[in-house]
Amino acid sequence: MQPYLKTITSVVFALATSAAFAGAGHDDGHGDGHAAMMGQPGDPAKADRVVEVSMTEMAFDPSNIEIMEGETITFVVSNDGEFVHEFNLGTEKMWQGHLDEMMKMMDTGMMTVDKINHDKMMQAGMMHDDANSVLLEPGQTAKVTWTFGEKTELGFACNVPGHRESGMVGEISFMQH
Repeated sequence: MQPYLKTITSVVFALATSAAFAGAGHDDGHGDGHAAMMGQPGDPAKADRVVEVSMTEMAFDPSNIEIMEGETITFVVSNDGEFVHEFNLGTEKMWQGHLDEMMKMMDTGMMTVDKINHDKMMQAGMMHDDANSVLLEPGQTAKVTWTFGEKTELGFACNVPGHRESGMVGEISFMQH
């Protein structure tokens, strides 16, 4: 019985440790190494400007946003569509890494096509509260303030299953100083 208990304890410890590391990877840009290059959460009081972004069915308006290295922008994001949508600053690799989490949210009822069940998300430890992202029900508005880093491949996308694949992606273009 002792070896069995030792094995169970080791498995529980391994699962808890991997969950802790998975959570840490989620907060830093899904662990793809682009987090430092893409920037960091910004202070809304120190924003250089405000950019309004409207989300509708499979589209962002504007679909291309020009920025400068080091610029702090507050994005005022409105879901003007009929479905749940996400505004997520990142890279293709980051979005691909986020896909499993979003699928799980749909499969377990944490999110439906037009509602977000925050209680279920909290119970599962999937609060979807990253500084580079907002997940909104129809009619909701939220802000993301971001200080951009050095010039890198960067964009914004809706990672609700099927949305990015249907073209709900926007481009970030770096301008010269």
